[in-house]
Amino acid sequence: MTTPSADAPGTDKPLSHLEHIKAESRHLRGTIAEGLADPVTGAISDDDNKLLKFHGSYQQDDRDIRDERRRQKLEPAYAFMIRARLPGGVVQPQQWLAFDDIARTYASRGLRITTRQTFQWHGIIKHNLKPTMQAIHNAMATTIAACGDINRQVVCSVNPHLSSEHAIVWEWAKKLSDHFIPRTRAYHEIWLDGEKITDEPEEEPIYGDTYLPRKFKIGIAVPPTNDIDVFAQDLGLIAIIEHGKLLGFNVATGGGMGATHGDDTTYARLGSLIGFVPPEQAIALAEAVVTVQRDYGNRSERQHARLKYTIDHNGLEWFRDKVEERAGFTLEPARPYAFVRNGDRFGWEQGEDGNWHLGLYIESGRLWDQDDQKLQTGIREIAKILKGEFRMTCNQNLVISNVATRDRAKIDKLVAQFGLDGYKAQSGIRRHSIACVALPTCGLAMAESERYAPALLSKLETILDSHGLLDAPILLRISGCPNGCARPYLAEIALIGRALGRYDLRLGANFTGERLNVVYRENIAEPDILQTLDELFGAYARNREPDEKFGDYLIRSNVLPAPSANLIPIRLDTVA
Repeated sequence: MTTPSADAPGTDKPLSHLEHIKAESRHLRGTIAEGLADPVTGAISDDDNKLLKFHGSYQQDDRDIRDERRRQKLEPAYAFMIRARLPGGVVQPQQWLAFDDIARTYASRGLRITTRQTFQWHGIIKHNLKPTMQAIHNAMATTIAACGDINRQVVCSVNPHLSSEHAIVWEWAKKLSDHFIPRTRAYHEIWLDGEKITDEPEEEPIYGDTYLPRKFKIGIAVPPTNDIDVFAQDLGLIAIIEHGKLLGFNVATGGGMGATHGDDTTYARLGSLIGFVPPEQAIALAEAVVTVQRDYGNRSERQHARLKYTIDHNGLEWFRDKVEERAGFTLEPARPYAFVRNGDRFGWEQGEDGNWHLGLYIESGRLWDQDDQKLQTGIREIAKILKGEFRMTCNQNLVISNVATRDRAKIDKLVAQFGLDGYKAQSGIRRHSIACVALPTCGLAMAESERYAPALLSKLETILDSHGLLDAPILLRISGCPNGCARPYLAEIALIGRALGRYDLRLGANFTGERLNVVYRENIAEPDILQTLDELFGAYARNREPDEKFGDYLIRSNVLPAPSANLIPIRLDTVA
């Protein structure tokens, strides 16, 4: 059984309750199977719900009707979210049709593209959990380790223009994903009716019996576009590619977006550059980072259990030394690189191989048929004729990829027919917006996010238009709580929920994802948000320099303080 090292933080304190649950779970089995079979309730036990995350699902309930059901002496309207593990966000047309069928058969509110390039299905009731998992498996996909204290979905850059580079990083996303899949057969036994092959004890050679102290995220970016927010990852790899050849990866460690209101010991952090590895050393490097976190991460206080706290508790030099010791080699100095933009590309772009790629804006990643919008149906019809594949982005958008020139007109006709061509007339801020799910299903949400975004964006667009800024690209992210699923701390403008209708307003990140924002106003409602931004937009319109982005203007003009060392990626002396 893996236990924390003697010098790991929190080793003088009792292990958290979840550590005991994991240790006693028989490699993530718990009593999930028994809970699924219980017809008396639509829920499973709290302990099993924590283990269920490792299988790619969360138990939730509809918070819109929670109080009414309580008055009627009914249990909450329990349902489950399921998240797929789709390395790099690539989906084949037949898979898409299968996933769409799952959404229409078992889920509510269609398909949702997440900020980690995968799908979530919401509103699945308990007795449909197993059939849904089996249908995902039959579509040649899985949900194992899409959530939980484990390496989750591996993301990678989606640049339609550079076809060969996307192919390179996607292959590495798959390699890393496969390498860190847990070895337990619990998933197969519970969901796929697999039989236990042997009574011999199972082993998790990378994770150990209690897995990681907290979730772990890996992402691969390809300069000059930082569309995955590489410095938000626990392990961020910056691909250095020259003339179509992968030379290796710059390595950034310790990124993380989660924080807790009122607790200054929790914070968002950008990953720190610690060096460069050639391709043949990348897997060993990644495993070394993961196992150092496994053995030295805080298993007593979960709010301090992410890799960023392990690094800050022990020091960056200490961490790099531990990683090099386990990997068996010394990291090289980081190679030169530059990011010039974040966000996605929209419209048709021709790749270097001659095929075409169509970037579509998907508001908050939600694809479903509602009122007069038939977005889910539209993509389903496209999937029926598509000879290429779909690529989901970390900004909740969708790319229809590898389309031959002769097939473009058919795709365009369906895009127009089903209202998927909104990207042609979107404002700059709308095209660069992200919103997490929040209410009514997320149990952590303190305020609205996805449901609030359309109304807020319309009001902001009116203000921006009055200042001649409607087309200005501005990064806006809305999060229903400080947990940071929408990566709000890397937005030029961020709203982070405090309570219903109230948000912290954070400002000043840069457009390339290399600087955190700061709190500008705390716990304010919409009138104050709009008035504050109206004044700042007006000043920006009058005083900005050519091509100056909004976040950079706020710092240059002293609206915000100049960034301190902890707001930018930390570079060791060995980094060139």
